[in-house]
Amino acid sequence: MQSAAGAAQSTKAQETERQLKALFLSGLDGDTQCYHAFLQALGGNLRAFLRRRLSDIPDEIEDIVQEILIAVHNARHTYLPDQPLTAWTYAIARYKMADYLRGRYRYEAWNEPLDSQQQELFAESDQEAAQARRDVNKLLSQLPDRYRLPILHVKLNGLTVAETAQVTGLSESAVKVGIHRGLKALAAIIRGTT
Repeated sequence: MQSAAGAAQSTKAQETERQLKALFLSGLDGDTQCYHAFLQALGGNLRAFLRRRLSDIPDEIEDIVQEILIAVHNARHTYLPDQPLTAWTYAIARYKMADYLRGRYRYEAWNEPLDSQQQELFAESDQEAAQARRDVNKLLSQLPDRYRLPILHVKLNGLTVAETAQVTGLSESAVKVGIHRGLKALAAIIRGTT
């Protein structure tokens, strides 16, 4: 049985979904005022969400919010109107937040003092990792988006199949098929049998 507070929170979430979706869809239809209102409202929700989860880095919350809003704007064409808008934006927000934090902690680790042997070890490893990333990107660039995007999001960026479906606009089964066929195509490219 749901408590009164839980029911109120659920009602508020449904109302927020309805309002954001109406603004977003109007914005997609060309209403710039609605789109601006959508971005402002979404930004407010994101700030509150991130403040609760990232209280140890309050000065960076605005940067993360802006990264998420840019990602939402850039991916707006992938949104499917029959899907919940909040789930779609949450998948993007989760990905951008994780990406931002990975970069932040990588940067902090890089700034720690190292003795010369450790620096040499990391320099070699970093070069190998950079080369591997270039090789993987070169291989992936040979695949069509329906294979490349599922592999990129699920296998390399760690999103779930459902999140990838939301971000890319593909169905969950298309994401799974894309991964399977994409990996098979990559293997053929590596073997030189394409």
